[in-house]
Amino acid sequence: MDKPVMRVEELERFLQDEFPQINADGQAFTIDSIEPGRAVMRLNPNQRHLRPGGTVSGPTLFTLADLAAYVVILGHIGPVALAVTTNLSINFLRKPADGQPLFGTGRLLKLGRRLAVVDVAITDESGMLVAQASATYSIPPDRVAVVK
Repeated sequence: MDKPVMRVEELERFLQDEFPQINADGQAFTIDSIEPGRAVMRLNPNQRHLRPGGTVSGPTLFTLADLAAYVVILGHIGPVALAVTTNLSINFLRKPADGQPLFGTGRLLKLGRRLAVVDVAITDESGMLVAQASATYSIPPDRVAVVK
């Protein structure tokens, strides 16, 4: 797998500029690392990410999976804002610990000219698998990068 074309700082800035709503009420989603074929997102859940009983909600886990897939793809093709999710399937495997950090590790399975396929493992701090997702993204044919 080729080396990433974007560094963590560049990806963080891109997400902040293009999707400020992700962390509108505090820095919950951050990028831990980007390396060939792989990226790790971190979720530090706040109150809005929790459902009754204190566990992280399903929609929040879905968001973490989608972000991890997006970040690993953009990390390898550059800041293409119009790369979009065409499918995301998630399996919720166990209840995450109440309000504890979670990690979404996106691994590129295929990075083609028009489609990218990513496997995402969501784990807790101990490495226990909480959820697993498969994502497919459509990449625009011209790969128009965002330049700011």
